[in-house]
Amino acid sequence: MDKNILYVEKYRPKIIDDCILPAHMKKVFKEFCAQGKMPNLLLSGGAGIGKTTVARSLCNELKYDVMFINCSEERGIDTLRTKMMGFCSTVSMTDDRKCLILDEADYLTPDAQAALRAFIEQFAATCSFVMTCNFKNRLIPPLHSRTTVIDFRINHKEKPTLCADMMNRVMNICEKENIEVEDKKVVAEVVMKYFPDFRRTLNEIQRYSIGGRIDTGILAQIQELNTTDLIPAMREKNFKILRKWVSDNSDVEMSSLYKKLYEEFYQALDPTSSAIPQMVLHMAKYQYQSAFVADQDLNLTACLIEIMSDCKFKD
Repeated sequence: MDKNILYVEKYRPKIIDDCILPAHMKKVFKEFCAQGKMPNLLLSGGAGIGKTTVARSLCNELKYDVMFINCSEERGIDTLRTKMMGFCSTVSMTDDRKCLILDEADYLTPDAQAALRAFIEQFAATCSFVMTCNFKNRLIPPLHSRTTVIDFRINHKEKPTLCADMMNRVMNICEKENIEVEDKKVVAEVVMKYFPDFRRTLNEIQRYSIGGRIDTGILAQIQELNTTDLIPAMREKNFKILRKWVSDNSDVEMSSLYKKLYEEFYQALDPTSSAIPQMVLHMAKYQYQSAFVADQDLNLTACLIEIMSDCKFKD
């Protein structure tokens, strides 16, 4: 197999049993397989948690004829009128039931979502629909009501078991790829760092192990987001340092970055003023926009400038 293939694809589970999921959630999906059919589904949760893998695994076990559409790339109504109509309206060559997987469906335009509602009703007899999304509130209520909504939420009691499962998965991959692991504790730290984003975990492991070895050096590359320079710069309204900080952190995954910044600002802003509520509103707006903008650095810089201008920091 091509060495350049991403581990997340090369080792993607093909059946529900192999998916890393909380026990109660896995039970639900296995029941669908046992019944030989599944309802229309809306799978909601954070990036890399396994929504797309579950959708593909379900279709694989149920032997559905599948079309996969990445809605972050094809989000307009024209896609529905061409690709979806062509797929849903034709007879399956294998006589199997069809399934349309709409990955990142929260990117669909309002017009496309309205059209999708009609498609679900029109082709209910022959085609199932599975939507995945990070933010289910971006989807119109009629899509919620026409699907079984499953939230990929992990509580703190489930974390040790799932981290152990992911640890075993990573070690197994390293063995198959002939990657030398200096210390299992290093891999454990990477798993804990990115939990529950299993995709990011595998991507980091693959990126660092290009030389055939994983050692403590990987930990230096995945250090916590450092805001040591940013907070003082914003307190002093120093745009030059702010801009440099954004540039230095341009490779950080956006959802993780906004979450970390929220925690840092909550501690750094003056609680006696309206600074914290203002910060929350600014961050909510720009985090939402980050799913659509072409330039993430510009979007983040604008967010930080508004917080710097409008919010009072502690002395």
